[in-house]
Amino acid sequence: MADSAFQIQYRQEFIAQFEQGQSWLRTTATTEAVIKGNQAQFLVAGSGGATAVTRGLNGNIPPRVDSLATVPTTLVEWHDKPQRTEFNIFASQGDGRRIMQMSTVKVLNRKIDQDIISALATGTNNLGTAQTFTLALAMRAMSKLDLNDVDTTEEDNLFFAVTPAAWAYLMQIKEFNDADLVEIKPLSGPARRFRRWGGFNWIKHPHLPGVGTASESCFAYHRAALGHAVNSGEMDVRAGYNEENAYYWARSSIFMGSSVLQNAGIVVVTHDGSKYT
Repeated sequence: MADSAFQIQYRQEFIAQFEQGQSWLRTTATTEAVIKGNQAQFLVAGSGGATAVTRGLNGNIPPRVDSLATVPTTLVEWHDKPQRTEFNIFASQGDGRRIMQMSTVKVLNRKIDQDIISALATGTNNLGTAQTFTLALAMRAMSKLDLNDVDTTEEDNLFFAVTPAAWAYLMQIKEFNDADLVEIKPLSGPARRFRRWGGFNWIKHPHLPGVGTASESCFAYHRAALGHAVNSGEMDVRAGYNEENAYYWARSSIFMGSSVLQNAGIVVVTHDGSKYT
C-alpha cells in the first residue's frame, strides 16, 4: 500500500513561447496608408541622370523632361484566427483567451516582415559569392550604394539587415563592438533599437533567406528603395464568443503589400553562416 499521494500542480500563468512578436523591418521602408482600393502607386521622380547642356546654335536652351516612374504595390489580405471551444478554455491550463489574442498579433507582425523580406530578396545588386562578414565587406556594400548614386550621407535612411551568424562575425570587429546602441524613431510609434555603425543602422533578423546555411541573404538598403503599403486602419485585432457553437475566437487581419521602388538602393550580401548554426 502506498504511504503517500503526490500532487501535481499546474501553473496558471503561461510562459510565452519563443517566437518573433513584432515587426522589425516595417519602420525601414517608405510606408503609405491606403484609404480605399487594392493598390498604392509610389512615384519615383528625378532627372534620370541628365547632364547640363549648353545653349544651342539657334540661341535656345535644349529642353528635357524629368524621369517620372510610378511603381505599383498591390495589397493582399492576410488573416490569422485561432479558435477554441468553451470547454477547452474552461478545462485547460492558463488564460486561453489571452493566449489566443497575443499569438494572433504575433503571427501578423511576422507576416509583415516576411512580406518586406520577399521584396528585398528580388534585388539584383550583389557582392558575389558567399563569405563571412568583415569590415571590408560592410564597406563594399556601402561603396556599391555610392556607385549607384544612393545618398549614403542620409544615415537615418540606411539600413543593413543581417542574420544572427553575420551579427556574430560583426561582434568580433572591434569598431562594431564598440558602437553605441541608440534609440531611433524613424516613424511614429514605439522605438526600435538599431546599432548605428559604419553609416548603417544594423538590424539582426532571424528569418532572412537561407538563415543558418552557407548561403544566407543579408540586405543593405536605403529607405527610398523599398515601399510598403497598408490599409489606413492598419492591423485589425478582434476577439469574441460564438454563442451558437460555444467557442471563443480571436482574429487579426491586415491588407498590405511591399515592392522595390528603386533596385539601385538595395545590395544583397550573400553570407556564409554555416559555422554558427
